[in-house]
Amino acid sequence: MPMFRLHRLVLSVAFTLALPAAQADTPAALPSGDDLIRTVTALDTKTFDAYNHCDMQTFGNMFSADVEFYHDKGGLMTSREAVVEATRKNICHKVRRELVGKLEIYPIKDYGAMEAGTHRFCEIGSSHCQGEGKFLHIWRYKDGQWQLTRVVSYDHHALDNGGK
Repeated sequence: MPMFRLHRLVLSVAFTLALPAAQADTPAALPSGDDLIRTVTALDTKTFDAYNHCDMQTFGNMFSADVEFYHDKGGLMTSREAVVEATRKNICHKVRRELVGKLEIYPIKDYGAMEAGTHRFCEIGSSHCQGEGKFLHIWRYKDGQWQLTRVVSYDHHALDNGGK
C-alpha cells in the first residue's frame, strides 16, 4: 500500500474514533418546538417551587451570577445574591406565586428561550391572593445548563374581590 493511502487510512480511522469523544463533550442542542415548551415550563415550575418553599439554594441556582432583574415596584437588581436576598426578605413564608393561564415560550436563536406570562401572589396558608403581575424571563442555555439572565416583572396591581 503506498504511503499516501496508508496515511489517509490512518487519519480517517483516527478521525472516526475521535468523533464520539468530541460529541460527548458537546452539550445537547437547544430543544425546539414542543420540547422547548416542555423544557421551559419545567424550568418555570422548578424555579417557583423553590421560590414558594423558600429553597434559596435551588432558587439562586436558576439565575446567572450577573442576572438583571427589572421590577416595576422594586427597581433593578444586578446580581444573583441581590435577587436571592430580596426573595428571602420579602417573599419567604409570606406569599406564594401561582401561574395564571398559560406560558408563552419562544426560542432565541443560539441563546435559549423567552418566557412570558402572568402570575398572582397569594398569602401563605390562605386562598386569598393580593396581587397580580406580568413577567418576561430570558433563559440562557450554556454548557448544558439553563439559567435566567434577564427578568422583567411588571404591571403589578392589587386584585379586586379577594383575588380568586
